Amino acid sequence: MECGGAVFAGLHPNPPSHHLLLGPHRSAIKLLPPFCTDKKLPSSHLLPLQVQKQLRFASFGNHSNTNVNSLKVASPASNVALELADIDWDNLGFGFMPTDYMYTMKCTQGEIFSKGELKRFGNIELSPSAGILNYGQGLFEGLKAYRKHDGNILLFRPEENARRLRMGAERMCMPAPTVEQFVEAVKATVLANERWIPPPGKGSLYIRPLLMGSGAVLGLAPAPEYTFLIYVSPVGNYFKEGLAPINLIVETEMHRATPGGTGGVKTIGNYAAVLQAQSAAKAKGYSDVLYLDSIHKKYLEEVSSCNVFVVKGNVISTPAIKGTILPGITRKSILDVALSQGFQVEERLVTVDDLLDADEVFCTGTAVVISPVGSITYLNKRVSYGSDGVGRVSQQLYSALTSLQMGLTEDKMGWIVKLK
Repeated sequence: MECGGAVFAGLHPNPPSHHLLLGPHRSAIKLLPPFCTDKKLPSSHLLPLQVQKQLRFASFGNHSNTNVNSLKVASPASNVALELADIDWDNLGFGFMPTDYMYTMKCTQGEIFSKGELKRFGNIELSPSAGILNYGQGLFEGLKAYRKHDGNILLFRPEENARRLRMGAERMCMPAPTVEQFVEAVKATVLANERWIPPPGKGSLYIRPLLMGSGAVLGLAPAPEYTFLIYVSPVGNYFKEGLAPINLIVETEMHRATPGGTGGVKTIGNYAAVLQAQSAAKAKGYSDVLYLDSIHKKYLEEVSSCNVFVVKGNVISTPAIKGTILPGITRKSILDVALSQGFQVEERLVTVDDLLDADEVFCTGTAVVISPVGSITYLNKRVSYGSDGVGRVSQQLYSALTSLQMGLTEDKMGWIVKLK
């Protein structure tokens, strides 16, 4: 869940066409410029370890030139420094930036995914009659990779994203990669784009897996072919100068999801459906929209792309997962961290009255981790929280989880996957 950043926009520097990609063993792979006719890569012993095990490189797409600056970071595999991409890391925003490689894997309906490959990042080709374009048969995920000062690269609970994708694929009548295939594909894509991972403390590498019906289909039916694709983009820290509160308005007419629908899976259509209400709220000066259930219109569900929590005393409550709410991985992690810190945690029906009576309110998502809520407006009534909108609980949980994600504290939960 990517609160405030579900759609990348803004940054478009020129990606590279001819440079050295340094793999985990610091061997240099000379990449061919796009005008070369020989599209084969060097021998397999020069490729990243995950690629050697499972993958092969495919032909290059078109890229224009960029430079590699002199900023270097430590390598976890040797004492050779890795040169990073030419980016102003201090002013890196949360927007899309083309990188070097993307991962693709295909299979036909009724079959299983078996062989994937890394390709140069670029546009993809789809039939106008593709299932994803005509009937919205698609899912996406979002997770991050962080760089530590010692050169290690960290992933946060990638197997959870894999399981959620598989759950969504079943609902959308699509085959899906296994958990192992998903995680290994993520690792390979991250390592192939290692020079785009921001230095420690400057941000993260945002990872966007997609699963789509890419085969052509005219009548309403599952597509005959499916594509699993991963691309990445470096992003800056969502809050550059500490947590900042957001102001929400409760939507009473439009609804994000209905019982029996697809609100509980990360299908692409869920996000386009919130744009009208979100745009109207932003035009009135609000940060985003908080949706209610579509039956009783009094129970909290989600913000446009975030889970919501209310705090009263030592009790932290969040709407229970019941088919209309996406099971956020940050949500799940915050519940466990809160329990470990002595809070009482409740997953239940949370009413608007609970919301307005709360001591503190915050949202969770991949992009923001935690976003404190400064005010809620409901039926023209505005309720503010705290003096500056950033409560003690929000700050405490944000610090605990981000420190864990960045490798600054011991991983007692077993959530971190290290890439050597």
